[in-house]
Amino acid sequence: MQAQLIALDWGTTSLRAYKLAEGGQVLEQRSLASGIMQLPKAPRIINGRECADGFELAFDEACGDWLDAQPDLPVIACGMVGSAQGWREATYRDTPANVANLGTSLQTVRSLRGVDVHIVPGVIQRSRLPNVMRGEETQVLGVLQSLAHEANTDLLIGLPGSHSKWVEVADGCIVHFDTFMTGEVFAVLSEHSILGRTQQRGGSFDGQAFDRGVQVALSADGDIGVLSTLFSARTLGLTGELNGAQQTDYLSGLLIGHELSALANAQRQRRNSVHLPSIVLIGNAQLCGRYSRALDACGFTQVTLAEQATERGLWQLAVAAGLIAANLSR
Repeated sequence: MQAQLIALDWGTTSLRAYKLAEGGQVLEQRSLASGIMQLPKAPRIINGRECADGFELAFDEACGDWLDAQPDLPVIACGMVGSAQGWREATYRDTPANVANLGTSLQTVRSLRGVDVHIVPGVIQRSRLPNVMRGEETQVLGVLQSLAHEANTDLLIGLPGSHSKWVEVADGCIVHFDTFMTGEVFAVLSEHSILGRTQQRGGSFDGQAFDRGVQVALSADGDIGVLSTLFSARTLGLTGELNGAQQTDYLSGLLIGHELSALANAQRQRRNSVHLPSIVLIGNAQLCGRYSRALDACGFTQVTLAEQATERGLWQLAVAAGLIAANLSR
């Protein structure tokens, strides 16, 4: 099949490149450790000129040969590449945000190859405590595209990670989202606090220890708050109830349990109902597996895992921006 679009998911630590055909089908994909915080430094010749710009170098490495073969391929990118520290800042768009208003707000940077790279803006939720996302909005829109013929008014989309996002959607729009720094807090505590001194990381997943952490967060003991229950990750080791390998998964379950307990309470209050919405998870399969396990314990009974959300979202945004013909999107 003939390629129609190059789509880039360009984050802080990695760069994923997709060559897409009609309808967003993936012809080829690559993953590079060339996120915006660890760009290449060794100069090379690009389009007949020596170049030392990290963004240009990473872009050329990711898809230069694709463009050699098809120089007229449009290019679209999402993620931290559009941040203030990125290649070109793409200003946040306010909620509610959808394919149409994001697709017509792309920021463009001209590469040394003479190819325009169209960057998707992030989304900002303005409130007393503002919230932002950059990259996740594209994944959410990709999920909504795959659910176009289904009711999505009772749907919550979760993106577990360093900064987990939980996104409410209505009528094809991102209307509200919450951020939990669960992954980053886990990493900081494991690497830079006393809790990490007795942990043994890198072993196989201990589901029993993880479930114990989740249950502590959901129990009456968890009501006092995460800052108190965290210490149990140390004391259960001191009393011999958890070995070093188990402490890691216990801490993971404890933090995820507190995140999801707070999420469930917030959802019940926002909806004024005991009923909890269906969940669609996007992200790393192993991490989503942990979240699925904990979501069930928290009362979220309908949980599914989305696939190819980023590619689908970038394709839809490219159509909305007029970079590719709408009749190719069937």
